[in-house]
Amino acid sequence: MMKIFTTQLTGHLNRILDQEELNIEDSARLLAQALIGEGTLYIYGHQELHGILFEAKNSSEPLDRTEALFDNNGVMKKLGQEDRVLLFSYRSTDSDSISLAKTLTEMGIATVGVSAVIKGEEPGLQAITDFHIDTKLRQPLIPGDDGERYGYPALMTSLYVYHALNFTIKEILNEYEEEL
Repeated sequence: MMKIFTTQLTGHLNRILDQEELNIEDSARLLAQALIGEGTLYIYGHQELHGILFEAKNSSEPLDRTEALFDNNGVMKKLGQEDRVLLFSYRSTDSDSISLAKTLTEMGIATVGVSAVIKGEEPGLQAITDFHIDTKLRQPLIPGDDGERYGYPALMTSLYVYHALNFTIKEILNEYEEEL
C-alpha cells in the first residue's frame, strides 16, 4: 500500500512542478513585494492546512515577516496595501475560502490562492485571487477494494507548494539584495 501511495504522491508532485511552475514564479513575485517593501506576508490555511503557517514561522527555515492572517480570537489582523496574503484551501470551491478571498479583494489586498481547481464550479478561488496555484489534489490517491478512495494528502501537497514558493521568494530576495 505504501508503494502505491508513494508512487501516486510522487507523480502528483511532479504534475504540480510541470504544470504550475509559472504560477508559482508569478505568485512568488507578488508575495516577495511585501518582503522587499514594508509589508508582511499573512498566511491562512483552511482546517489542517493551517499547518503551513507553523512551517512558515517555526521550521528550521522560517520565512521572514510571516504572520497568521487571524489572531487567536479568530479576528482578521489589520492589513495594509503593502501586505500580501497566501491562502491555502482544499478545493477552489470551498465557500469559506471564497468568502475570505472576496473580502481581501474588496480591501484591495493582493492574494495568492492555493487549492485544487474543481472544474465547472465557477467562480472558484482561482477566479477571485490575484494568482492561483492548482494543487491538483481532487480526490484521494489510493483506490480501495471496495471502490472507495483514500489517502488525501492535502497538507503534503500544500507544503510542497509552500516550499516551492519559499525557495522562489528567497531567490527573488537574494537577486534584489545583489542589485542594491
